[in-house]
Amino acid sequence: MCLAIPGQVMEMVDDVNRLARVDVAGVERNVNIALLDAHGEGVVPGDWVLIHVGFAMSKVDEEEALETRKALERMGDDYEAELEELRASVIE
Repeated sequence: MCLAIPGQVMEMVDDVNRLARVDVAGVERNVNIALLDAHGEGVVPGDWVLIHVGFAMSKVDEEEALETRKALERMGDDYEAELEELRASVIE
């Protein structure tokens, strides 16, 4: 199952390639944020985004991010599997 999971932007790591370090439930990974630039939203450290397959798909506020994470946690094994895939992924 593929889920869009919330994460918080920690820092910009590569402005040219539009990569940001994002914390997703304690798992930190580089995520491509270019799609948000295309929509005029852009992101800065501290922003919350929904991530799918290594791309930030949309920006959300903290309340929505935390509510979404709670709902995903209730999914149990599917959510844990998604976090395991995230831990194993690398975008550089």
